[in-house]
Amino acid sequence: MNRIVILLFSVLLLQACGTTKVERQAERTFKGDWTLTDISYPGSSGFVDVNLFQDAKANCFRGSSWSFVSNNNQGQYSLSGTNCEQDIREIVWTVEETDKNTGLYYFTLKVLKDGQKARFVKTGFKLRLTQLSESNMTWEQTVSFEGKPFVIRMDFIKNNY
Repeated sequence: MNRIVILLFSVLLLQACGTTKVERQAERTFKGDWTLTDISYPGSSGFVDVNLFQDAKANCFRGSSWSFVSNNNQGQYSLSGTNCEQDIREIVWTVEETDKNTGLYYFTLKVLKDGQKARFVKTGFKLRLTQLSESNMTWEQTVSFEGKPFVIRMDFIKNNY
């Protein structure tokens, strides 16, 4: 009897810790090749020059190519533009539903350098996934600038959907 209770409890615990059906669907929608088409700064005025993902200036990310593999949550991106390092960057990513009523998601991204294993990378980036369809997605990241929230919006289109 105790074994059955322990087994049942273990199954319930594993279900609670796993991704939800909605999260798995979002991850499957990510699968494929995307192009980052635009970077904007809603609510800001004037010239803005930011470094994204502790990697490069925003202009290098415009037109960048992104590839997401949903069965292992890995992928890569490469920058575009003149004077931009063209190397392929390896990434790991996850999608987490934050509110079942609104369908809002967070997207977590870790950039792996020089063959690093994801479990050893202690830093990453948490973004809001504000729009996701079979052909478009939008990420938003809120950072602090001069003590105030500052939003960076990144718009993507899916290649060959």
